[in-house]
This record gives sequence, structure tokens and C-alpha cells, in this order.
Amino acid sequence: MSIAAIFKLLHVFLLATVKYFITFPYAMLIGVDFLHTLVIVTVGGITGFYFFYYVSGYIINLYYRHHRQIQQTVKHVIRVDLHHMFESPEREKTQKINKKTRLIAKLKKKYGFWGIIIMTPSLLSIPIGAFLLKKYYSKKKNIVTYMTLSILGWALLFSSIFIILPKPM
Repeated sequence: MSIAAIFKLLHVFLLATVKYFITFPYAMLIGVDFLHTLVIVTVGGITGFYFFYYVSGYIINLYYRHHRQIQQTVKHVIRVDLHHMFESPEREKTQKINKKTRLIAKLKKKYGFWGIIIMTPSLLSIPIGAFLLKKYYSKKKNIVTYMTLSILGWALLFSSIFIILPKPM
């Protein structure tokens, strides 16, 4: 295997860790053979999910533990008071209902856990799906298993489409 082929496979792997849906057709277009594409894209998607799922948990915990210190540091260094900039003094402690919170509530109610699991490899990107699962459903059991099965299912669907569709000459 040549150095160019190894770099091509590495490129496909890294793309699959972020945007799984477009990687399979892309790998076929740049000339990676079917078996290598199937393995590299699937392993890349699963690896990307593991990485972003656990990094998201770390970032969420870090934010919750240190958000007041971050605000104070920004206030001291940049001389901007983020607390007063983003929150009005008369604001109640209850959550405001606006378009963003309505949209999140609607999506969570309509699609929920299984919607995120199914849509992450196809419509959402792997990092966004991993973050949403960690943020809203981290207490659920077998999240990683379900997501791995979803990625494998999409790989099966992509490979089936590739086998069924006629190949260009």
C-alpha cells in the first residue's frame, strides 16, 4: 500500500469521525475500494462518536463547575462584565421561554432519544449528536451501544445501496 493510499484512508477516517453521512460516497468518489471504505467509514464513525461523547461530558462538567470563575476572569482581563451583559438584573431565576427553548422542547418531545440516535449519523453530525445525547440523555443506559448499532445500521444501508445501484463504467 502506498503512502498516498494511506493518507487517503486517514483522510476518509477523519472525515467519518465528524460527518458520517457524506463520507461513504466521498470515499467511493476519490477511489477508495469498497471494502476499505466500508471498514474505514464505520470505524471512523464509531471512533468519532466515542471521542465526542466523552469529550462533551468533560466540557459540560467543566462548564458547570467553573462558569462563575470564567465570567470573573473575562471581567478582570477584558474588563467586560459578562453577567450584566447577558443577564438583566430584574430577570427572574426561572427559564425564559423564547424561540430557542421552544424549538429544543419541540424537538426533544417529537423525536427524543431515538430520533437523535437515528438522525446523528445521517442528518446531524457525529459531534452534535454526541453532545445532545450527553447533555440530555446521559442517565439512560446503553447509549453508546445504541449509537454504535445506529452507525453499523447506516453502514449496512450505504453498502446495500452501493451494491444495488449500477456502477459507472
